[in-house]
Amino acid sequence: MSDTGTQARRSAIHLLDQVLGEGRLMSECLGAGLLDHLETGDRARAQRLATETLRGLEKADRLLHKHLRKSPPLMVRNALRLGTVELCAGEAAHGVVNAMVSIVGAHKRHSKLKGLVNAVLRKIAAEGPQAWGALRAPRLPKWLRGPLVQAWGGEAVGMMERAHFAGAALDITCKPGTAMEGRELPTGSVRLDAPGQVSALPGYENGDWWVQDAAAALPAWILAAEPGEKVLDMCAAPGGKTMQLAATGATVVALDLSEARMRRVEENLKRTGLAAEIVIGDGLKHQGHYDAILLDAPCSATGTIRRHPDLPHAKDGSDFGGLIELQTRMLAHAWGLLKPGGRMVFCTCSLLPDEGEVQVEEALQTFPDMSIDRDALALKGVDPGWITQEGGLRLRPDYWADKGGMDGFYIACLRKAA
Repeated sequence: MSDTGTQARRSAIHLLDQVLGEGRLMSECLGAGLLDHLETGDRARAQRLATETLRGLEKADRLLHKHLRKSPPLMVRNALRLGTVELCAGEAAHGVVNAMVSIVGAHKRHSKLKGLVNAVLRKIAAEGPQAWGALRAPRLPKWLRGPLVQAWGGEAVGMMERAHFAGAALDITCKPGTAMEGRELPTGSVRLDAPGQVSALPGYENGDWWVQDAAAALPAWILAAEPGEKVLDMCAAPGGKTMQLAATGATVVALDLSEARMRRVEENLKRTGLAAEIVIGDGLKHQGHYDAILLDAPCSATGTIRRHPDLPHAKDGSDFGGLIELQTRMLAHAWGLLKPGGRMVFCTCSLLPDEGEVQVEEALQTFPDMSIDRDALALKGVDPGWITQEGGLRLRPDYWADKGGMDGFYIACLRKAA
């Protein structure tokens, strides 16, 4: 690790500046090469530090508040936040404080505040770790918390927030006929609590498995593609569901608008030795006839906050209306691509009913030849209590709390009349 971690910490602060100051998602920053100048170890550490700081942001701000008469510039505030999170996680005070003082001291505009950083973080080092555990799990911002409380109630949202703060382990889906050592979850996914570098794990090079949250693996299993069927994965990237479908022996068309993201799908298919036809294009313009369709529609991604704590800070909900409209249009177009007697799984990684339950309720009223298949949800490990009134599957981050949670998802299997 270069410069005893200073480079990684400086880059983590820059990531925080982008998310909290510019409203950019971390995935967008990483895709733009923001950390490409770092060595592999520093790059991973910078990303981890930024993620942990965003996860514990409210706690850090509460501890810092009593030591600050006024709010310092964002870069300095983020250095203090990162330092606080590290100190409260048990990192050595000497290394953390010196690194943050050095980083702020080297900044052209904020160097005069290095004394403040030194004084505040020394106080945090003395009292912060004990106070940290007594603070509540960070709450979601009001723009998101309000609609979720309205949908699920305050107690449920509080449990979700605790799941978000706890973070997420690494889940994998194994290719049929292979296995991976780890905790097998009720639905068949394997959970690794401390995996380290993913590409160094046994079976990665051989393509025995791929990374995929346990909740995200359910839509393809519910679709239950069969050998010889022609199946469309309508928003395919990054490809986990494509590989699940391909592993059944079905003829799979993987469709997505993003050329860059589809390159990852191609790489994963090659690594796993699975086959699918790659199509880069607009799902709303795609033509064809399919026995089965999996539509993982573009959505708010509010179900993935336990893995992406930047999302509530980089977004403000202003794009929800456009996303909901796009989902409605994509569902309608996909229905037209489905052969009579065929089936479609519609899903979103969202906690908002408008992007799940409501979409399906309205679709059932719109299309006379559409019915919902509750029996398709009868899979190993699926709790009947997760099945909703209209017949879909509602998954939440606080489910499996004793096992480490899961992503929030909505999934419905829709049948077309013959």
